[in-house]
Amino acid sequence: MKKITKIVVFLVVAIMFSLSLQSYVHAASLDSIDITLSSEKIMPGEEVTVDVKFGKPLGSYTFDFAYDNKLLEFVSAEGGTTNDNGTRIRVYYFDSSGGTNPRESMSITFKAKTDLITTNPTDISITAEGLANNDASEEYDDITTPIVKNLTIEPDYKDYEINLNYDGQIVEEEEKQVKLTIRSALGKSYDHARLIAKVQTTTGGTVTLKGTDEQMVEHEIIQSGWGDASGYKIGGKDVNQTLQLTALFTKAGEYTITFELIDRDSADSVIASKDVTVNVQSKATTPSTPEPEEPEVTPPTSEEETPTTPETSKPEQEETPTTLPKTGTENMYSIISLLIILLSTVYIMQKRKD
Repeated sequence: MKKITKIVVFLVVAIMFSLSLQSYVHAASLDSIDITLSSEKIMPGEEVTVDVKFGKPLGSYTFDFAYDNKLLEFVSAEGGTTNDNGTRIRVYYFDSSGGTNPRESMSITFKAKTDLITTNPTDISITAEGLANNDASEEYDDITTPIVKNLTIEPDYKDYEINLNYDGQIVEEEEKQVKLTIRSALGKSYDHARLIAKVQTTTGGTVTLKGTDEQMVEHEIIQSGWGDASGYKIGGKDVNQTLQLTALFTKAGEYTITFELIDRDSADSVIASKDVTVNVQSKATTPSTPEPEEPEVTPPTSEEETPTTPETSKPEQEETPTTLPKTGTENMYSIISLLIILLSTVYIMQKRKD
């Protein structure tokens, strides 16, 4: 009986020792681990590196990095063999030298997608398992609760520009067509933006700026702002919002209109603003458009006047011959006379011979 008791006691002690040893090996926590990002905000096309420092040499480990493949793409890893399933990168390492080549850190690099044109908050979640020291004499608890590192991918936004344009002059108490534009080559996106306006003047006059939106609803910007009271969406690449408005100033003088694009989701914080100075002309001083002059008509005179032409150099006249040239009839008379004389001479000579 005593032998049986001793054997039972020995077995119990051995089991308890084994359990306590096992508890010692597996209960350790790797509290010294430190994970950092090279940057918490990057632009599209830029890279971010996740550095993992263990705090003590490790002979084996497996780290998983979960990421959003719509925003990030895997570039490279240092400190182990990698496997990419599209949404998670696994990096695992085992010191095959038997503990002579442990590692104290590892890293992984991601790149933000180049076609992003809006701000995209995202995160990288890290878990780990199979953690052990260099000779595997000490193992560490798995990291099952993800260590989350927040990252923001934000483009290089361009400021919004507000401009008011019109042709000619603005005259008091006369409606004027004006064009208001809001532009940005790459504007930050807002879900509830709103355009408002304020007027400053010493004339005592008032201003109205009216326009009709795509739903054929009329808005008066100075009184109530543009669009729905909750705001409208704006942002992205090549923003060009053009409002065709009708302006009316009741008195002549100088007016300063301050246009503001505000964010309703951020306590109406100002996104962009522009002061526009408008000089309104008085009706009395505005020159009227001159009527076209009628052509001057010269009354006719009693006698027709022959229009004179400017003297020009005349060609020299040929001199008149002193002797008139003989005509054809006179030549014929001369020939007949010669013939008569000749015949007469022949006749006389013939008579003498006889």
